[in-house]
Amino acid sequence: MTRQPLRGKVALVAGGTRGGGRGIAVELGAAGATVYVTGRSSAAGRSDLDRPETIEETAARVTAAGGLGIAVRTDHSEPAEVRALVDRVAAEQAGRLDVLVNCVWGGDGLTDWEHPLWEQDLTTGFRLLRRAVDTHVITSRYALPLMVARRGGLVVEVTDGNSARYRGSVFYDLAKSSVIRLAVAQAAELRPHGVAAVAVTPGFLRSEAMLDLLGVTEANWRDGAAQDPDFAYSESPAYLGRAVAALAADPEVLAKSGRALATWSLSAEYGFTDADGSQPDFAAHWARSLVAEHGPLGEPL
Repeated sequence: MTRQPLRGKVALVAGGTRGGGRGIAVELGAAGATVYVTGRSSAAGRSDLDRPETIEETAARVTAAGGLGIAVRTDHSEPAEVRALVDRVAAEQAGRLDVLVNCVWGGDGLTDWEHPLWEQDLTTGFRLLRRAVDTHVITSRYALPLMVARRGGLVVEVTDGNSARYRGSVFYDLAKSSVIRLAVAQAAELRPHGVAAVAVTPGFLRSEAMLDLLGVTEANWRDGAAQDPDFAYSESPAYLGRAVAALAADPEVLAKSGRALATWSLSAEYGFTDADGSQPDFAAHWARSLVAEHGPLGEPL
C-alpha cells in the first residue's frame, strides 16, 4: 500500500462533525483524499445538540493530515440541501465521488434506555429514526448516481454492532439495524455497477461526548476506566477511520459488499492500529468479561 493510496479520490462524510465521522474524515484525508465534511454544527452556529465541535474544525484536521477538507453545512434530513450538496461535489470534482460515508446520528439525546416500547414517546422515537435512518437514505439517493456513472466506489454505513443482538432500546436498535439492512440493499442494487456497500461498526468508541461524560480527555482517557472498567478496552475514532480508509484503498473491496464489518476484524486483516499503536478488540473483551451478564454478541450479519 502506498503512503497515500487515496490521493486523487473524493469522499463525502455525512455527519463528519465529531466522533466516528470526524475520525473517518481525518483518516481519509491522511490517505490523501479530498473530503467533503458535512453536518449541522458549523462556525455559523451550533445544532440543537449544542456541542462545540464544527465541520470546519474537522475539515481543517483533514487538510492538516495530508488531504483536502471542504466543510459544507448540510441538514441531511432535508432532501433539497442534500441535492445541492451533491450538485456542488459534482461541479467541483468533475462528477467524481469515490467514497460515501453515511455517519449521521444525532440520536443520543433521543434514546430512551429506561422504558419498553409501550411506555416510550412515539414522537421522540420517530424523530430519532428520522435523524439516524432517513438521513442515510436521503444522502444515498442523491449521491449514488455519481458513483454509478463512474462504475466504481464504496458506500459505508456506520452502525453499532454487526450482529442481530438486541441493542437495549427499541428505537436505537431499529436505527442501527436499519442502516445495516440499508448497506445490504445498496450492495444488491449497486453490484452490477461495480460499487460496493458495507456497514462498519466500531467497538466502544471514545467520542468527544463519551470523554466528557467520564471527565477525561483523549490524552488521559485511561483514567475513565475507574468509572467504567469496559472503557479500558475502548478505541479512538481514528481506529474506525483507519478501517474505512483501508476498505476504500482495497481494490478487491467489492468482495466484501453487503457485509456488516467491525474495526477489530478489519484491523486483523489489514494490519492498521489505533492512534496509540494498539489493536483494540472489543468483541474479544465481550467474550471474556461481558457474555455472562449480557449474553453473546452473536454471529456477524
